[in-house]
Amino acid sequence: MTDKQQKPSSISRRHFIKTSGAGVAAVALGGLSAGTVSAAPEAYDSEHDIVVCGGGGSGLPAALFARWLGNDVAILEKAASPGGTAAKAAFWYWVPNNKALRDAGNTDPKPEFMRYVARLSRPQSYDPSLPKLGLSDWEYEMCEAIYESASPAVELLAEKGALPYRHVPDVPDYWADLAGENAPMGRVLIPKDTSPSMADGGQVAIRTLTVAARRDGVKIQTGQRVVSVIRNEKGRAVGVEVETEEGTTRRVRARKAVIFASGGFTHDPELRRNFLSMPVYGGCAALTNEGDFVRISSSLGAQLGNMNYAWSCPILLEKALAKDGSMSGIFTMTGDSMLMVNKYGQRVVNEKTLYNEMVPTFFQWDGTRAEYPNLVMCSIWDQRAQDHSASKDYGSQIVPDGTDNRHIIKGETLEDLIEGIATRLHQYRSDTGNLKLSPDFLNNLKATIHRFNDLARNGQDLDFQRGERAVERMFNGHVAPGSKSSNPTMHPIASEGPYYAALITGGTLDTKGGPRTNTHGQVLDYANRPIPGLYGIGNCVASPSGRAYWSGGATLGPIMAFAYRAANQAHAEPLSQD
Repeated sequence: MTDKQQKPSSISRRHFIKTSGAGVAAVALGGLSAGTVSAAPEAYDSEHDIVVCGGGGSGLPAALFARWLGNDVAILEKAASPGGTAAKAAFWYWVPNNKALRDAGNTDPKPEFMRYVARLSRPQSYDPSLPKLGLSDWEYEMCEAIYESASPAVELLAEKGALPYRHVPDVPDYWADLAGENAPMGRVLIPKDTSPSMADGGQVAIRTLTVAARRDGVKIQTGQRVVSVIRNEKGRAVGVEVETEEGTTRRVRARKAVIFASGGFTHDPELRRNFLSMPVYGGCAALTNEGDFVRISSSLGAQLGNMNYAWSCPILLEKALAKDGSMSGIFTMTGDSMLMVNKYGQRVVNEKTLYNEMVPTFFQWDGTRAEYPNLVMCSIWDQRAQDHSASKDYGSQIVPDGTDNRHIIKGETLEDLIEGIATRLHQYRSDTGNLKLSPDFLNNLKATIHRFNDLARNGQDLDFQRGERAVERMFNGHVAPGSKSSNPTMHPIASEGPYYAALITGGTLDTKGGPRTNTHGQVLDYANRPIPGLYGIGNCVASPSGRAYWSGGATLGPIMAFAYRAANQAHAEPLSQD
């Protein structure tokens, strides 16, 4: 990911529903804010066939698909510019059975794809002998929709010049080593003009998508926070109410449909506390991702799903607490002569494990001590790693000299380093439950380094199996040239300083829960009926992935599939007469 600053919205946080005729007062769900009711119709300030709420990696494709079908389309974006979280991303997108893969003579059969996603999404119920593999009907149908529509969606975007791509045939799925996986490589695409590191794809993708949207007549309006859905007497969504950065209120009519693409709830502390199963401090989603659609939809009787899970990654503690919009998730924990330890100076995790899979370790609860011993961990590395593994890409905690390195703690000796870590932790004691290093941290750390160095010299991590999976080696980052280690992810840490450290905790790329939709993006009520005229796509709605992170790009590929399906269904809606 890149360090593009995201400007937060200054718009106030009101969320309610208005009805354009007599109606029944909205009821709050799950402790979320209730809505109010408008007793009589009001004039609209503008009207369009389809109104898309959010102009990021889901809203822009949805708007384009709808526009290419001949609709008058407007995007209402809360931030000062389009892009959202996608603008900060590497923008890999995971597309099963994609055309480039097929053109290369490879196959990606649907049964193998379905087994792969089911095995990871619901491991506790997975059964390959069952017709739906242990998934619920909804999960199975949503995953089928991804397989069937992701490739047509990206091909149309490429054909129209909105998102030309390059195929990355050698990138494996994150769990390609699972038995039975038929297409371990070849499902990942990236924007055509991204750099060789593939880390700037988000900027490239948002630029080309935005240019195409404006070229083809999509009206993009920024500084527009949607705060309510307007419904007619029959309960159909017929528009939205918007607060502008100037403090005014606007009503925008949607003759066919309203499509929400407003992102998750990473930056709403109340929603995080109430729904996430881990005490995260935030994440690297756009600062405007405050769960707007969760709160709005609670007044509409929408059914919520998958609210306890997120697309997760390690993050820098200090940037998370500061709500630094430039923060990236740490996709690759760089450095071979680097390890991570908890408050007791002990290794507790494979430092090269996949970012989503590392995060639960931060939130392991110690019922004996009544604490989260790993809530904040220290990544520690030596001068060799600093010289050869520093990077500005993919959220590396080791950064080059001359870049933003405020998070780095340096010490000429281990004793100096520990003093610096303790001082830094003291600054954040009110946010971490007064977390501090244990009295035996230094002795434990020395023993940990000794053990790590022995394992590194032998090329095998007997404690945490670091470097045994292909995907871990792929995300290893740069190491010193000419290294002869049989395990490229490990090298002994130097016996002399200087040493470096960073404070790491678990966070989110964004959340993956919200109103549940059907395979056409229609928001469902508690009777599994579509709420007429109301759609949702992306991280603002429930993902069928459960806890799983299937592969690099497993957010954006499925998002494009559902943007495509939602736009087609919304296009078929009858024109509202309200």
